[in-house]
Amino acid sequence: MPAAKRPSASWALPPGRRARAHLCLRLAAPLSFLLLLAAFLRTQPPPAAPPPAKPFAGPGKVAFLFLARAGLPLDFLWDAFLRNGDEGRFSVYVHSAPGFVLDRATTGSRYFHGRQLARPVKVAWGEPTMVEAEKMLFAAALEDPANQRFVLLSDSCVPLYNFTYTYTYLMSSPKSIVDSFVDKTEKRYNPNMAPVIPKDKWRKGSQWIMLIRKHAELVVDDKHVFKVFRKHCKMIVTKALLGQKPNARRLGFVFRRKQILKGVAEKEHDCIPDEHYVQTIFSTKGLEDEIEKRTLTYTSWNQSSLDPKDKMTWHPTTFEYDTSSPEHINAIKSIDHVNYEVEHRTEWCQCNGTSVPCFLFARKFSYGGAMHILEDGSLGLQKSAQLLVNF
Repeated sequence: MPAAKRPSASWALPPGRRARAHLCLRLAAPLSFLLLLAAFLRTQPPPAAPPPAKPFAGPGKVAFLFLARAGLPLDFLWDAFLRNGDEGRFSVYVHSAPGFVLDRATTGSRYFHGRQLARPVKVAWGEPTMVEAEKMLFAAALEDPANQRFVLLSDSCVPLYNFTYTYTYLMSSPKSIVDSFVDKTEKRYNPNMAPVIPKDKWRKGSQWIMLIRKHAELVVDDKHVFKVFRKHCKMIVTKALLGQKPNARRLGFVFRRKQILKGVAEKEHDCIPDEHYVQTIFSTKGLEDEIEKRTLTYTSWNQSSLDPKDKMTWHPTTFEYDTSSPEHINAIKSIDHVNYEVEHRTEWCQCNGTSVPCFLFARKFSYGGAMHILEDGSLGLQKSAQLLVNF
């Protein structure tokens, strides 16, 4: 008789163990492949870091960034300023009210045609939206690699010098120019900002700044400090804040002037973001030695209250036709230092180690005030009769 066949080893296993054995055999191949792939990758050198971006080789440009309610009432003066410059050395960006378009119907200057941002935000004075609009302007200007200096301006700013002097001044500065100081008398710091913003890093200053390119990138890339500002730095609206008159114009900025009622107690942490944001970024990043701690834009503050402790009624003086004479303008241009009493500091205005006038721009100017500057011709501009033909 033929010998009986012995059952295979697998069939000799109990059913449960037999199933596990089949599973192991099915997984062995892919696991072996993964182990071989991991071993191969360990033997490969790490990928080379991308080469650093090459510095821009051509003539750098100054980006003029305008925060506007809607149109630019002083566009005729800026048109004259830019017309006397080299078009390859400047660019213009405008953050205006959503839906507002700069074209032949809204501005007589070709330098502003179509220069409004495509997706602006509705800005409210004293709210984080003001900072958001600033960041959007810097981001838009950074898209052009030729832009190397970024100047933030309001729609009531005027230039004090001609284009050539302004361009040379700005491009000669290796530092950003950011007004920044410690104001221990203010009660705008909120302890909830810590630890992102420690109290000793809290700074204040004018929002009208000039940034070099790497600092503009720093502001645009910032997420952490801005997140804290959005949450903890804003004006507190109470019944003490009266609304606007019904017929007041609302063209982009929602103005909510503080009119403090009698007997209403001072509010805590009533913070205005645009007076703190950029200054505090430099402080928290340990970069204050990379800035000139002053502003390029002159403002004359008028305190109408008789009480020296009442700072709620302070407001910028508007320069009219009679206060924009050559004597007044030259007085501003002659300023070569700024005193910061709270820090017991005198900031002597310098550019790359050379003494310079402190201010290249000034605000707030009326139409008549800007016209007087144009008519005087002290900026090397053409006379108004010739310039206003196209306006």
